[in-house]
Amino acid sequence: MPINRKLTVAILFGGRSAEHEVSLQSAKNVINALDKNKYVPILIGIDKTGRWVMADSANFLLNAKDPSLIKLNASNETISMRPYGGGEIINTTNPHNTPHIDVVFPVLHGPFGEDGTIQGLLKLAGIPFVGAGVLGSAIGMDKDVMKRLLRDAHIPTAQFLAFGDTNIPAFDEIKDTLGLPFFIKPANLGSSVGVHKVHSSEEFASAIHDAFSYDRKIVCEEYIIGREIECSVLGSENPIASLPGEVIATHEFYDYEAKYIDENGAVLKIPAELPNDTIERVQKLAIRTFTILGCEGMARVDFFLRDNDEIVVNEINTIPGFTSISMYPKLWEVSGISYTELIDRLIMLALERFEKECALKTTR
Repeated sequence: MPINRKLTVAILFGGRSAEHEVSLQSAKNVINALDKNKYVPILIGIDKTGRWVMADSANFLLNAKDPSLIKLNASNETISMRPYGGGEIINTTNPHNTPHIDVVFPVLHGPFGEDGTIQGLLKLAGIPFVGAGVLGSAIGMDKDVMKRLLRDAHIPTAQFLAFGDTNIPAFDEIKDTLGLPFFIKPANLGSSVGVHKVHSSEEFASAIHDAFSYDRKIVCEEYIIGREIECSVLGSENPIASLPGEVIATHEFYDYEAKYIDENGAVLKIPAELPNDTIERVQKLAIRTFTILGCEGMARVDFFLRDNDEIVVNEINTIPGFTSISMYPKLWEVSGISYTELIDRLIMLALERFEKECALKTTR
């Protein structure tokens, strides 16, 4: 679509989830990669209480270089979205600072950002936004629903059990179904927050308790021995897949600390050393997973590659990390799409979808 002016892009980051700090790291990199000749960035931070603030691009982060101490800087300018406002925002503390927004780039990980809630709000506000819509976001966030859809589509995925806090199975029941060790995870969270690898009944109770502190539903998954392979997907109607990469964790598994705190927490092989036929199979399965789960714009699909060459889908991330070590942008770089071009393509996809949705009838 032809555009003859700079577009105002609101970078939406932070949020109420346990992945707040990861979002801050991702936002910093998205802002740096944004083509300033084409776009004017507006920074909207969401603090841990859910308060939306207009952030100052010069000092919106504290301890920006330390992922263990990074935090959102305080701001006195509180804002909100206007329903069907066509890009207008309400600045409750400084009415003179109310720029019009052309498109929103949500860089929010986990609940209240990656689960369809923000996407629904932006649709009500009538503002184009990057990434999956309401349904695709909600499906991608809920590991239980996601795995059921993959299973019904005959896409290989790990065996799992899902339950709420009123019907917790006994340890022996889970062990008999999934074997040992097995993983316990909050159903609606990412970045390995609240995830535990359970080897014995002694570890079971504390793992259950911790997972339920983040979500009302948890998932138990079988432990799959295999290489951890990741693949980035870009597009909507005709999505494309990047070259795959491999994560070799130096911790017992690729946990939060290995992903974001410990510089030596994992070795990333970009691209992964795989035969051409395996690369093609991973790419096709990534696109098929992306399509079946109703995703749009972007996603990273994570796999296990067993010794017998079977590819098993682990999960999908509809707002993948954009930190300095995140796989999603790095896989596109090695596949021939720079960080800046990637951001540009994602914004164009958001605008194209919005234009098509605006052409739909809403009355008879």
